[in-house]
Amino acid sequence: MNRGRHFFANRAGHMGVWSLAVLSFTAPTAVLAQTAGADLEEVVVTGYRQSLSVALDAKKQSAEVIDQIVAEDIAKFPDLNLSESIQRIPGVSISREAGEGRQITVRGLGAQFTRVRINGMEGLTTTGGTDATGGNNRSRSFDFNIFASELFNSITVRKTSSASVEEGSLGATVDLRVARPFDYSGFTFAASGQLGYNDLSEETDPRGALLISNTFGDGKFGALLSVAYSERNVLDVGASAVRWQSGGGWQSNATSYTTTELASAFRPRIPRYDYYENSQERLGVTASFQFKPSDASELSLDVLYSKLDATRSEAFLESANFSSSLSEVDVLDAYIDPTNSLVYGRFDDVDIRSEQRYDELSTTFKQITLEGTQKLGDALTLHALVGRADSSFDNPIQTTLLWNVLNVDGYSYDYRGNSRVPVFGYGSSAIADPSFWQFTAASGANIRLRPQTTDNTLDNVLADLTWEMSDSLSVSGGVQFKKYTFDTTEKRRSNGTTANLEGSIPASAAAIPTSAYFTTISLNGLTWVVPNVKAAGQLMGLYDPALYPLGIEPILGNNYSVEEKDSGAFVQVDFKTMLGGMNLRGNVGVRYVKTKLEASGYSLSSGAVLKNSGDHSYSDTLPSLNLALDLTDEFIIRFGAAKVMTRPNLGQLNPSASVTVSGSNKTVTAGNPELNPFRATAVDLSFEWYFAKESLLGLGLFYKDINSFVQTIRKAGTFSENPLGLPDSVAVAACGTVVGCSPSSNDWQFSIPGTTPGGTLKGAELSFQMPFTFLPGLWKDFGTQMNYTYVESDITYRTFSSATTYTDVKERLTNLSNDAYNVTLYYDNGTFSARASLAYRGDYLTTVPGRNSNNVEGTAETTTIDASASWNVNDHISVSLEGLNLTDEYDDQWVDSVGDRSSYYHHSGRTFMLGARYKF
Repeated sequence: MNRGRHFFANRAGHMGVWSLAVLSFTAPTAVLAQTAGADLEEVVVTGYRQSLSVALDAKKQSAEVIDQIVAEDIAKFPDLNLSESIQRIPGVSISREAGEGRQITVRGLGAQFTRVRINGMEGLTTTGGTDATGGNNRSRSFDFNIFASELFNSITVRKTSSASVEEGSLGATVDLRVARPFDYSGFTFAASGQLGYNDLSEETDPRGALLISNTFGDGKFGALLSVAYSERNVLDVGASAVRWQSGGGWQSNATSYTTTELASAFRPRIPRYDYYENSQERLGVTASFQFKPSDASELSLDVLYSKLDATRSEAFLESANFSSSLSEVDVLDAYIDPTNSLVYGRFDDVDIRSEQRYDELSTTFKQITLEGTQKLGDALTLHALVGRADSSFDNPIQTTLLWNVLNVDGYSYDYRGNSRVPVFGYGSSAIADPSFWQFTAASGANIRLRPQTTDNTLDNVLADLTWEMSDSLSVSGGVQFKKYTFDTTEKRRSNGTTANLEGSIPASAAAIPTSAYFTTISLNGLTWVVPNVKAAGQLMGLYDPALYPLGIEPILGNNYSVEEKDSGAFVQVDFKTMLGGMNLRGNVGVRYVKTKLEASGYSLSSGAVLKNSGDHSYSDTLPSLNLALDLTDEFIIRFGAAKVMTRPNLGQLNPSASVTVSGSNKTVTAGNPELNPFRATAVDLSFEWYFAKESLLGLGLFYKDINSFVQTIRKAGTFSENPLGLPDSVAVAACGTVVGCSPSSNDWQFSIPGTTPGGTLKGAELSFQMPFTFLPGLWKDFGTQMNYTYVESDITYRTFSSATTYTDVKERLTNLSNDAYNVTLYYDNGTFSARASLAYRGDYLTTVPGRNSNNVEGTAETTTIDASASWNVNDHISVSLEGLNLTDEYDDQWVDSVGDRSSYYHHSGRTFMLGARYKF
């Protein structure tokens, strides 16, 4: 499969002016309170079809380009995961972690360019992932898997900017809204329970939710509580290679290829089978209190709590020779394919390895907001919000044990039959016998202890005033202050210096027989044993700091903090007028924001660890214009233009340099707190034809000129070629006892952030939604919702051509899929409903330029199909059946657009959910 033709074919935030449709439920129906400035219209919500109608009505009335998803019923969101719901919106695609949606991309702009607000306040949630999916989230990207979908009533994706919506997004602003008591009339109760089954893990998982709400004192006071709990046990299995690389000399060559041909061919760095076991518990709680003493005053207090606890075990059977030294390896047989990939080989004197990594992970998110509106006479309305959001990620145990056996004869790997699922051979090695494996420093064994944390805190205060000058003209203005603090830590085994001690095995640990702590794994016809980390933890006292002291010295680059203080103000005019007999509505305004940041971290100077700090400030003036022209009651033309910005990723602001070695990976990274933000000019033009009730045919065109782009510039080479001027002694300390690691190794990876020229992004969205009410009989209860998005970009990337100079290349923006589409077919007669949804995302790049001399790295296309059905037994009870990921789609990551070399290929099975709900 050759992807070259794909990759080189292209070179409102405050309550006074919200366009968000607010659901107001009256048990068991619901009513939509339309956007401010529009006439109120009641829509009865009885199921999926009417939830589409509600969202469509909000889109039609908005002056900006928005898309929305609303709950079908009380505490009943359409999907089990918020990001999987959002992917049905035009232009939105998702990335997954162990089969569950984690982050989103909007119109080709990745998660770091999307701001997420909860109840009107920006928030940030971070979790930990596998190395293949990004690991510990130390970025500005929002992890949606922290939340249960039952906690939310609506999601609004704002694709154009207005002055009243806070800055920070190049892609979109996503508003999440939880339920409030005034959304319902009087006493409301709903409870649901589900049992899930995964066909790969063969595990059964429970899920449940409850909501209770009431109003008191003639509707002047209300209180609401909702709780959601779920468990999830997933098996995530496949093969990986940790990229491919070329170079190096073999000890001997018995093939028909020349030594030069073998050395220049790309080989898998760490060819292996992977076996991940994931277990998680998720608890979410919301509480809301509202007070409305009169029509002129309203006060809301909202509390949101979510906790995601997880464990993950990763088991590998692998060889690391091919990522470092080949000087002892004999090549007995080989095949190099037309893309210059060494896809088959049989070898002697290969070192093989059995590995298990065990993680305990926990994310706790807490948010509290106090929001109020007060009418000051007939024309003035004051709105204010104060709140705090805190996301704390803790990975107290990240422990890896490696058993090795040296100089194995008859080892082989073979990608010829299936480029994604290789076949491995281990000669006569007894890989299923724990006594076969060695756990000594001489064999290259490792004990890795890497506890980590990441904390994000956002404090937010805003106030704005809206002056309704007439029914068709209003002026609003406001101020906002945000304080954002970020802190991340990581420790490793340490003696107080930067020396890598992970290859140091205490005699007491080496003396314990491997048969005392092992687990058996079977995958793809192979059975082998791996170290059991949990059992070894007790036997070896792995968490005794006296035996295994920890410190930040070996991993200084992952210990840093950033504090940002953002002061902003805006003024905006909202208007409605007539133009040539047609209704014209919109807003025009400007937002000014000043950012002050301070960053601190650590670096090494003359053998001593020093704390570094840096500060920077910059300001942005962000004008915006949104127009909606009603050519007729059914046809709307929209236009939007704005200047937008996104602040640099947090790791790029780290003021320190870090040199680390993890197995065969040798990295040198540095940051720069003086980086300026991503800046762009965005233009949107859309045409919407509401040709029938609950129906839409729409075309949206968008263009972004990204004139300031912050890129991580990568270079590979020997350590002496590093662009930071670091002495070789730093590399020697980082290498420790790792075999094949030295300053002269030519596979050191250097990553330095820098501001680059950017480029352009343009695309189109096509949307269609329609119930089939024109058909006879039961066919009238069918309907469809579908959309297609095309995006292309032309971004300038820089890559080092020598130790101190770089060259520019043109390539697609990372995380951008040229093509994406969603199709949903549904049936809903008020008693029985069913739907099937297909979501397609085209392949996309993840790293430009690629590492290890591969031109790019990316992820292959995916097609995911979900289905669900529910039956309302009566007005209070319903039962449901859902199927998720029915195609058992694989996560297919690769390197090199021409070679299409498989780097990671995993799947996690299909999930089926049987449930029941009760509402009153």
